[in-house]
Amino acid sequence: MTIPKDFELADQNGQVHKLSQYLGRFVVVYFYPKDDTPGCTAEACSFRDKFAELKKMGVTVLGISKDGPAAHKKFAAKYQLNFPILSDESKEVIKAFGAWGEKKFMGKTFEGTLRKTFLIGPDGEIKKVYENVNPINHAAEIIKDIQSISA
Repeated sequence: MTIPKDFELADQNGQVHKLSQYLGRFVVVYFYPKDDTPGCTAEACSFRDKFAELKKMGVTVLGISKDGPAAHKKFAAKYQLNFPILSDESKEVIKAFGAWGEKKFMGKTFEGTLRKTFLIGPDGEIKKVYENVNPINHAAEIIKDIQSISA
């Protein structure tokens, strides 16, 4: 799968972020299904709680879901999220990164956003793809991986 080298999406405050603006530093691009649901909240809060450590390491965190900016703003305010949450209502970026697919929940099969994360290196190349994410300790796992890549 070839993922795009760049994309442009607005965050919860209407500020536009381009992936290319973060060249030269590690970027965590994580896709999640829906604002203010248990797993997505746990994952966002794990990034929030590790944000100071990630920032000290020169890491940018970008969350992406198909929810709109208004839902993102409410979600970010409710949980004091300290990083951009980007809105991809067209699902164009979600699909380009292979984070859209078949899901099963309570015996039903449907299409939706997969919980998937990409660790992008300072050179703009993908260093690691996380497909089976544990929302609670995901940020800590990424910190360990960056430390071993940087060592």
